[in-house]
Amino acid sequence: MEFIPQFGNIAFTLFAFVAALSIIVAIHEYGHYIVGRWSGIHAEVFSIGFGPVLVSRTDRRGTRWQIAALPFGGYVKFLGDSDAASGKDAAAIDALDVEERRRSMHGAPLWARSATVAAGPVFNFILSILIFGLVLALTGRTVDEPLVGAQAPLPADFRQLEAGDRILALEGQEVTEFTEIFEVAEDLPPQPTVTYTVERDGAVIETEAAFPLIPLVQSVAPQSAAIAAGLEEGDVIRAVDGQDIFAFRQLREAVAAAEGTPLTLTIWRDGETMDVTLSPRRTDLPLPEGGFETRWLIGITGGLSFEPVRETVGPSAALVYGAEQTVFVVRSSLSGLWHMITGAISSCNLQGPIGIAETSGAAASQGIDNFIWFVAVLSTAVGLLNLFPIPVLDGGHLVFHAYEAVSGKPPSDKALRIFMTIGLTLLLSLMLFALTNDIFCP
Repeated sequence: MEFIPQFGNIAFTLFAFVAALSIIVAIHEYGHYIVGRWSGIHAEVFSIGFGPVLVSRTDRRGTRWQIAALPFGGYVKFLGDSDAASGKDAAAIDALDVEERRRSMHGAPLWARSATVAAGPVFNFILSILIFGLVLALTGRTVDEPLVGAQAPLPADFRQLEAGDRILALEGQEVTEFTEIFEVAEDLPPQPTVTYTVERDGAVIETEAAFPLIPLVQSVAPQSAAIAAGLEEGDVIRAVDGQDIFAFRQLREAVAAAEGTPLTLTIWRDGETMDVTLSPRRTDLPLPEGGFETRWLIGITGGLSFEPVRETVGPSAALVYGAEQTVFVVRSSLSGLWHMITGAISSCNLQGPIGIAETSGAAASQGIDNFIWFVAVLSTAVGLLNLFPIPVLDGGHLVFHAYEAVSGKPPSDKALRIFMTIGLTLLLSLMLFALTNDIFCP
């Protein structure tokens, strides 16, 4: 009977992976298509997926739009292309007249070809910026004032503040901005309750309430020890190996001290208490200033005992945030690749299709907001990968175009075939290495 839930999990993971990949591929290929069309290059086929065609239609411009049976990628085949990788069909191009040759990928001006090739990754980055910005626009950002918003569901013995309270001090230490709550809480000794000085209904009072940074699960990372053990957002961790804890810092210290040995967590969830056992995993974390930090983690982030008050942001601020987040993903990816090459971090950080599929399913299982965020991160990664100067990829084609701009002529057909073979070999080797990581890395 265990096969049924296992099959359900696999089906859900596969569906999430295909959905995420299809969105990203569609945007990427549409970038190629629409900029090519604007540049006067005719697209013969726009395909989501490879292999046998399931559904297709031809529009008034003569482009066949289709969905194929193998939904793990896609392509745009332009006039004069011999294959989905934009190989040159010399015989077909020679048979075209001057006007038709201008409408082919290989007969168009250099600027048109370069713009068309670059548009795929650029559209991936645009998608990421829009998603990151939209998330901020919908959720808002925390106000600067130390105000208490909605209360998180907590065990009955957790004393809470009231929505609308303005925190003035913690254990006598003044608080003027929301971020200072975290700073002061990190300096306080963990305890069941602390004394808050708050302004409530126009009066300044002192009240006892739960430690600010309680061991509350705010988010669960995909492919982590926590998600494998079944932890969920909203869980409150009451004890580690039978020892009561009151602050998220105590959990963090226990995980670091365990150094990978199993821990038993007592968690509260929706009024019920249960025990789960998990083993922290050695993890390489990107740092905001660059580089990586290796730590033992179980894959959760903590939260306050209350929700902050949020304010809406305008479109311009949201787009700036989206661009900043996209740049951070690019920088972290490049830094991670460099650190793997130099051996500073484990090469197991490079995921293949199985790992990405598992992450897709894990993100989707935590809600549409987490899944959409994952799509944005993956879209950035796909755009960046396609800019690598490897023949077969968009970056490789741009290198050929740069050579043509400098030399005044494109590489010979023979050289192109050799380079494309080398590029395909490199790409397949990288995919095989990543797939090996998926299978053998812990």
